[in-house]
Parts: sequence; structure tokens; C-alpha cells
Amino acid sequence: MRVYYLTGAQYALSNIALRRIKISRFADLNDPFELLGVDLTNKAHRPAFRATKREINENRGLICFSKSWKNPLLWGHYAEKHTGMALGFDIPDELLASVIYATDLIKFKINQKTKKPMINEKIIDELLRTKFSDWAYENEMRLFVRLDHDKVESGMYFYPFSQKFVLREVILGPRCELPIDGVRNHVSNFSAEVEVIKSRIAFSRFEVLKNKVASRVRVKSK
Repeated sequence: MRVYYLTGAQYALSNIALRRIKISRFADLNDPFELLGVDLTNKAHRPAFRATKREINENRGLICFSKSWKNPLLWGHYAEKHTGMALGFDIPDELLASVIYATDLIKFKINQKTKKPMINEKIIDELLRTKFSDWAYENEMRLFVRLDHDKVESGMYFYPFSQKFVLREVILGPRCELPIDGVRNHVSNFSAEVEVIKSRIAFSRFEVLKNKVASRVRVKSK
């Protein structure tokens, strides 16, 4: 599946140069309901889910993608107000998980003997993927990663490009000031062909589109 990672221009260039993406931590995401999208009306149930959140955050990370790069909200929120880039990757479908956009918090069963929440794999899978329905504009797909604590760099973890994580597109935002030819030079030695284009805002609808004129490949004169 082709999915898109939006970020600032300098971060994108670093990702391309080092051929890796920073792995996000759940505790650092912009949604406070991450891993807590459950009905916790009963105070007695809150400690169990907070402990589960801590354990997951300690050992798992994720990389967040969108199925499309054309939503202007994505550029405003994640690509430094349209000055950044979108990196398009080909990733096997089985490595990606779609986000569940919900209007209601998750309900869970109670162990009748212990009177504690039954936090099984089904509930954890829902916790990992559930967001409030107003986030649906992101059209999000997630790549979950087990953190290797032996490879941490200044508290950060990275996911390398590979045959199952292939960079195939680079889209410069409408306000990105980096020269397109320079970005093309950065990806010229990749084994798989990487298309680099410039984008623009649409004239007839709320959308970000390819700027065909600015994306033309210039032929160098001899």
C-alpha cells in the first residue's frame, strides 16, 4: 500500500539522507486519548488502563501515515503550515493497521472474580487503533514497532528504509521553498525510482494538488 508521511522540510531531508524515520512514542502524540479511548467512568478501573498505557509506551512505538497527501489540513498540522514535505512509502498491507474512528469510548468486560477490567489482546488492539471520529480527516494508517532499547539514540528510536519500507514519492508542499532539483538529487541514488513533485493549492476545491508546471523535469543543456 502507498501511504504518506508528512513532516517539516528539514526533517524530511534528514529522513532521506539517513534513510530512516523517527518512531513516535504514544505519550508524545497530540491526542490525549491515545491508549485511553475507553469508558473509565468507574474510578476503580482507571489505574489498570493507565498501567497498560505506560507498559505499551515503554515497549512499543508507531509511525503514522495517511492514505492521501491531498488534504490541506494535514499540511497545516503536520508539515509546518504547508512548507514541509510528504514522503510516500510502499509498505506491505499486513504491516499496516487502519485507525478506527469512533464516536463512543470502548466498552470492556469485567472479571467477575477480581472485579478488574479484562485487558486482553482484543482490547489492546482497539486501544492502539481507536481515535475520536473528528480525527477522520487524517485517513490514518499505523505501523506499530517493537522498540529495541539497545538501539536508542538520545532517547529516540528510528525505523530504517528497507525492501518492505520503500520510499517512492516526495511531494514538496505548496509553500516549500527548497529547490525541486536539489531534492531530486538527494534521491537520485536510491535503488527504487523516487518521484519528486511540487504541489499547489487547488483553484476549484479545498485540496492540495500536483503543480504540473513546477514539477516538470528540466533537461540540462549540453
